[in-house]
Amino acid sequence: MKIKTILATLLLVVSANVFAQNEKDKEVMADAEKAKMELKEMDGMNRFFDNSTGYVIFPNVGKGGLIVGGASGNGVLYENGMAKGMASLKKVDVGLQAGGQALTEIIFFETEESLKDFKDGNYELSANATAIALDKGIAANANYKDGVAVFTKPKKGLMADLSIGGQKFEYDEMQKK
Repeated sequence: MKIKTILATLLLVVSANVFAQNEKDKEVMADAEKAKMELKEMDGMNRFFDNSTGYVIFPNVGKGGLIVGGASGNGVLYENGMAKGMASLKKVDVGLQAGGQALTEIIFFETEESLKDFKDGNYELSANATAIALDKGIAANANYKDGVAVFTKPKKGLMADLSIGGQKFEYDEMQKK
């Protein structure tokens, strides 16, 4: 296990130095790699990592609200297991909600088309899209819906939420130095 951790860290350092545009991107990439290793240890998640066209990891999403709420976070888009670009998410919702929460969100793209839609900025999670809250064994029975599977893993905080809204994403391809 320690060898895997050392190799993952080495790969992260090399890719961060080659691609990252600034210190903030490097920090997000390090957090995304750490989240990726944690997620891969959960039952059923390797199936998504191994079979998706690509995925985006938002390691630190902040969410809060009182009637009107919102969330935001920055993440890394991966194709074939390699970091290819930086992404951001913004969410606005309205309804019965109170509190604040930090979470990790990961979106898997089953098809080239769904990944391309995300990269082109044509992708939104609508009010009827459901993110699966990761818990022991829950990912083993999860499936893609319309070429996308969304998972969240709470980190800290407490939030009661019965609201509707949507998430909007932006994507920037990494430029080699």
